[in-house]
Amino acid sequence: MNRRFLNLTFLAAIGLGPAAAGFTAAHALAQADAPSSSFFESQASADKARAEEDVYASGQDALSEGEYDQAVKDFDSVIRLHGRKADAAMYWKAYALNKAGNKTQAQATINDLRKAYPQSRWLGEAAKLEVEMKGAAVDVGSVPDEETKLLALRALMNTEPDKALPILDKVIHGNSSPRMKDQALFVLSQNPSDKAQEILLSLAKANNDPDLQSRAIRYIGMNGTQRNRAILREIYNSATDSNVKKAVFKGWLMSGGKEDVLAVARTEKSPELRKEAIRYLGMMGGRSELREMYKSSPDAETRGAVVHAMLLNGDAEGLIEIIKVEKDPEVLAAAIKTLGLVGGQESLGGLTDIYSSHSEIEIKKQVIHALFLHGAGKEMVALARKETNPELKRELISKMSLMRSPEITQYMMELLNK
Repeated sequence: MNRRFLNLTFLAAIGLGPAAAGFTAAHALAQADAPSSSFFESQASADKARAEEDVYASGQDALSEGEYDQAVKDFDSVIRLHGRKADAAMYWKAYALNKAGNKTQAQATINDLRKAYPQSRWLGEAAKLEVEMKGAAVDVGSVPDEETKLLALRALMNTEPDKALPILDKVIHGNSSPRMKDQALFVLSQNPSDKAQEILLSLAKANNDPDLQSRAIRYIGMNGTQRNRAILREIYNSATDSNVKKAVFKGWLMSGGKEDVLAVARTEKSPELRKEAIRYLGMMGGRSELREMYKSSPDAETRGAVVHAMLLNGDAEGLIEIIKVEKDPEVLAAAIKTLGLVGGQESLGGLTDIYSSHSEIEIKKQVIHALFLHGAGKEMVALARKETNPELKRELISKMSLMRSPEITQYMMELLNK
């Protein structure tokens, strides 16, 4: 699964995904009143953390492709967030600056890292980078002709793996570029021998290099065998760092381990990780699993997480059923909004039915907002023509004034000509 898709699913999770991108009302989202509920406010910190993860991963990808200027920009964005990965981003910014030939700024960034994060576990790597910048001998994996070395390693791995494994291990643990380390991990992951898998497993369990650990977990997930799924379960259950557990979710996503994600969603004690499991169920197409979770969840927080996950698999039918029975006003508001973001005719029909079947003005306003997000100009005009409540009619006209459609234009002309 490529990063562009993951970015789209993240944007969808915070309400700016494919449904919002497909109609002209997207430009007016910033002007529309945001729901003033604690439920959506509680999503802000989680959304920021996911944004940090995504931008940080984009920086790593840029490093792997040798796009050092872009990597510096991405890591700068992470640093400005002052989140969990700020110190790591400072190290990799210095690394990218050095690779781009800007040793002065690289050294300044290392100095900033020491000042801002004196206890960071990245200070050791920063010290090694300083040695490299001063011209001392570096690991063999850092020589310029990495492509040739990788080809030689692959060939050696196919013919004499016992000789290749120590070299791969040295490249992975040395001062090679992220791309070289990543490729070495890939070569390692393709070898089914016990020794190769032992090295990969040790990297996936070690926590002295978080980026290397996450990459190892990813490659374990890419080979979605029963053995590797068992390894991912073992890593998840033994890990104490939530970032490691989140990396395992990505491994499960790649290996199709929906049953394991569902088990975590049902049993995980950490609210943050339970929500993450529910979100991944949405990305993995777990419609029936999410519906069952909703029915069996007594707490509104979990039901709200299920609602957001349903956006990721476009489950309009499931959302409509939730709206029919949900009593918590915040979860109900979230479900109505999400139904608007899902899009499609089923969603549209559900929203208009909800508008007609409810008498509460607040719920009707939420439906109007969802129709606005859906871009349903024609349907909103039809509702406005029949609406007798002045407050709701003004709400419809207010939202339609931010949209464009032939039906809206005609209706507005009729109002002006009265």
